[in-house]
Formats: sequence, structure tokens, C-alpha cells
Amino acid sequence: MLFLAKAFAIGVLVWFYTTAREKGESPINWAITGLIGYVIVWIAVRYTLIQALWGMVSKNPTAAMIVMQIPALCAIAGAALIRKKLISNAAEKND
Repeated sequence: MLFLAKAFAIGVLVWFYTTAREKGESPINWAITGLIGYVIVWIAVRYTLIQALWGMVSKNPTAAMIVMQIPALCAIAGAALIRKKLISNAAEKND
């Protein structure tokens, strides 16, 4: 079930790394920042929202599998916001 979360985490690393290279920033710093942001959001959603919903969906395997993907999707949204902020900061720095 965590395959999607791991695949997205690798995707976030690549996404932030390539964006940083395009913007002339430090790719390693951006990739680490993106991964940390992704993991923090994933853990927060996993241990709050999913814990609350688990009692309702634990008996239905299909619903349980779908609900277990919610943290990965929220983490991607969080990573997108972090990336947007990093791009904004890079633009201000270059002006």
C-alpha cells in the first residue's frame, strides 16, 4: 500500500532537483527540502486523518486501499506549495 507514497517521494526528489537546476539554485538543497516537506505532510495526514477514518473503512479492503492513498496525495499538494514558495524566493533573489 505504501508503494504509491514511495514512488511519489522519488518523484518529488526528481521534480525539485530539476526545477532547482532550471532556476540556477542548489539542486541538492531543493530536493532535500521537497522530500522533508513531503514526508512531514504524509506523516501528519497518516496519523491524524487516516487514524480517524480507519475504523469506518477497515472492513472494506477496497475502501481501505483508497483511504491509505490520501496521505500521498496530500503530501504531493504540500510539496507543490513548497516548490511554489522556493520558486518565488529564487525569483526575488535574482531580481
